[in-house]
Amino acid sequence: MTASAYLVTVGAVPSADGDGAAVATALAGAGVAVVARAFVEDDETALERALGPSDALTVVLAGGGGSAGDIVRRVLARVTGTRLVLNDRVLGALEEWYRRHDRPLPRRAERLGLLPQGASAWVTTDGEAAWVLESSRGTFAVLARDAGVETMIAQHLVPFARAWAGGHGPVLLRTLRTVGLSPVEVEERLVDWLGREGEVTVSTIPAEGEVWVRLRARASTHAEAAAALSKVEAALGAALGDDCYGRDGETLEQVVGRMLLERKLTLAVAESATGGLLGHRLTSVQDSSGYFERGVLAHSNHAKEEMLGVPESILRAHGPVSAPCAEAMARGVAELASATCGLAITGVTGPDGGSPTKPVGTVFVGLVLHGRAVGRRFVFAGDRAAIKWQSTQAALDLLRRSLGDTP
Repeated sequence: MTASAYLVTVGAVPSADGDGAAVATALAGAGVAVVARAFVEDDETALERALGPSDALTVVLAGGGGSAGDIVRRVLARVTGTRLVLNDRVLGALEEWYRRHDRPLPRRAERLGLLPQGASAWVTTDGEAAWVLESSRGTFAVLARDAGVETMIAQHLVPFARAWAGGHGPVLLRTLRTVGLSPVEVEERLVDWLGREGEVTVSTIPAEGEVWVRLRARASTHAEAAAALSKVEAALGAALGDDCYGRDGETLEQVVGRMLLERKLTLAVAESATGGLLGHRLTSVQDSSGYFERGVLAHSNHAKEEMLGVPESILRAHGPVSAPCAEAMARGVAELASATCGLAITGVTGPDGGSPTKPVGTVFVGLVLHGRAVGRRFVFAGDRAAIKWQSTQAALDLLRRSLGDTP
């Protein structure tokens, strides 16, 4: 069984496609045969149609810094069911490139650092960063058409392709999603599996507010690969425990929604710092109308008092960014909606507004479940968007763990 690849070039068709020829030659040397070539314009529909099947490696050549690079990122995020997040390695490589060339970092640099969640960056000193994304939809490697492509091929694409094609047998992928742990904490729990040679290889991927554990099983037959994958997955699941909330394409909001439906519970949310992001994530799930009752945005103290019934004494004694306020917000929205669950977020998302005792990134999550209230304090890093996303992660995870304790 020969491993196969699809090669797609995005953007203006070159008169002499030296980059494509170099990729095809290198893949052949790594034991991967290019079975199809495609040239597409800067068009999302055309690119999506040109992608290879789930059991092939698709290599995309595109101008990373132009519109072609934006299109590739959007299409691959969409087909793999992920969201675009800022990749620190890519952003760091951009900063270093502009520093070496004594040029200011452009304002759009942060956008250039966006990759589909779960992607791994490939960095060299010669050109733009490349990246690889493995999913149940397929395996995709994205390289920039620039002067550094040959170095990228030699240093990253060839070793990856050789490992991907090793044995030419079927490959099964599984992603275990964890929340509430740092990458280091996950690695400490899985130290006996990480970097170990065998039928199943295990690696970790930091994702925004989460850490993913990627399992790749390879064997001579599909049944053998499935059996090996199942055995290792069970062991890793036991090591990760309740911190593992789902697998493959499952999102935290989907898992929470399913738990609410199974328990026939209803939910209302109150947001002071996240601007509706929590409600948006919850209602993005199919059948969310079966459990989501309403959401309230209450930024000002007056709104918290008037709409959610937060006592003035709590605001005066503890402030709007506090555990008592978050608990009162959760209780107030649950009572307002006659819901069995109330979930609330209040915090300092920056870039200003922090204090020595409550710096930027300080967030409180309040939860009321069956009349019992609880408040938790978190401190997150990053810009405003990152803090808002991590705040909703923390809120959904607090609800998930509490529902897990509820029959």
